[in-house]
Formats: sequence, structure tokens, C-alpha cells
Amino acid sequence: MRTEIKYRTFDELLHEVSTDFVTYANEGMIEPAQLIKVAQRVSYDLGLRIHKTKETLLDVEKKKAKLPDDFYVLNFALLVGAYRIERPALHGRQVELAPVFNENNAHCADSCVDDGNYSMGVEMHGDGGNLVLIEKSKTEVRYYEHFEKISISPNRYISSTGMHEYNPSPNSGEIRNGFIYTNLEQGKLYISYEGALEDDEGNLLVLDHPLINEYYEYALKQRILENLYIAGEDVTQKMQLVEQRLRAARNNALTIVNTPDFAEMKQLWETNRKAMYNKYYNMFKAEPGW
Repeated sequence: MRTEIKYRTFDELLHEVSTDFVTYANEGMIEPAQLIKVAQRVSYDLGLRIHKTKETLLDVEKKKAKLPDDFYVLNFALLVGAYRIERPALHGRQVELAPVFNENNAHCADSCVDDGNYSMGVEMHGDGGNLVLIEKSKTEVRYYEHFEKISISPNRYISSTGMHEYNPSPNSGEIRNGFIYTNLEQGKLYISYEGALEDDEGNLLVLDHPLINEYYEYALKQRILENLYIAGEDVTQKMQLVEQRLRAARNNALTIVNTPDFAEMKQLWETNRKAMYNKYYNMFKAEPGW
């Protein structure tokens, strides 16, 4: 499901629903403000897998850093240390990750980040030696090769608390009110996060998938008919039909979203293979000098 995630605005979704309910739309019986929360509930029901994974570099000043405007849930964070400058950038500014490939880093480590072009390994239990962070500006390109763990206090802004609970660090942080507060006076913080379902103009976005769109549409239709029923309209039979279709559409949508794609299945296979190797074979290897 992570491959080629596409979105459309809530207005486009509402237009599709209004096309099916032309009579109600022409008579002004469809109120968009009452349906926004329904689309948000459907997106929440589909889970974090429908969100786009993003990454950025934050500047910590006076023990806090401003989170991106489209921040929704944090995947993981790393403190960034010293850097080196090699060559000037041509134009613009961007932050990207690139793995350092060597004999000891032949495949993805414990967790992977995908920027749409290639996968990058992040060793959460090491010192970050297999990871390079590249920051491009108009005048220089900085290469960060030293990272330290940071423990983020568990709350609703953390997608997985296990990483921070089982890997404690003297560096700590907490997310609240659109900022991340740390015990460091200043520094740089790299974060991987799930972006909010909003476009650059703040418009609500919904997932655009041929087999998942019906879940959104039938959810909106069910609420429209429910409002009409409360207002005294005779729509009982229509409600029964739509609610039946809604249950089937929801089951199909959740099945599609929760089905891993080939890349995720390959990553899981590699992780299990590595775990079995360490458990059943690596322990019997002779140490140097034997």
C-alpha cells in the first residue's frame, strides 16, 4: 500500500458524492461542514499507512524546535552532530539522506526510510555510522555523519513508543503545542514523520484509490441520508442500502490498506532472515584467535 500513494481534496470527493445525489445537492440539502469530520474519521480508520512519510532537519534553539506545519506523527528522531563541507550547491535548499555502502553495510538495517527513489538503512542501536545526512543550501553542502539517539516521551504524536522505551538515551525530548522540547540548549535534530493529510493551502486531503474511494463516498452518503432522516425525509430504504454497501466498502478498503506490498514483504523477509542467522548460526562462529 506504500507504493504510489495518491490523494485528492475533500472538495473533489464531495463533488463525486453530490453527482450521485443531484436532487439533494440542487435543493441545498448537503452541508459540506457536516461531512468534513466524516472524511477525517474514515482517514483515521484507515490508519497511518495512508500518510506520506517525510523527513526534515530542525534547528534546536533554547531547548526547543518548531515542528513542520504538516507534522502529524513522529516515526523517529536523531540528534545530528559534526559535519563536513565538500562542495557548493547549485540552487535551492533541501535535506536528504544517503547511505554509506561498505562491506559491513550490504543491506537495510533495523528500520528503513523510503524517500520515493531509494531505501536507506538506519541503525537505531548503533552510533549512526552507516548513515549520512546531506543538507544543501545555496552556498554549501553539509555532510553529517555522526548521530546520537534521543528518547521522546510517549504521547499521541509518537507512532511507535517501543523504539524510545527499549533504547533509552540521556538525550530526551517531548512534543507539545507544535514544538519539540529537548534537554539540549541548541543543536540540530533530524526527524522522520508522517505528514498531515493537508495540501500546501491547508485543504483537507483524502486517499485516492479506485477501490478505497467507495469507502469515503458511502460514508459521506450515509451521513447525508442520516441528516435527511433526522430532518423528516423518508429515506429509510436508501439508508439501508447505503449502510449495507458501506460495510462492504470498509472491509475492502481495510484489506487493501493492510496488505503489504512487495517491498515491505522483502524487507520483512530480510529482517527475519537476519534474526534467524543471529539466533541459530552466528553464535557458533569461531571468534578470532580460536
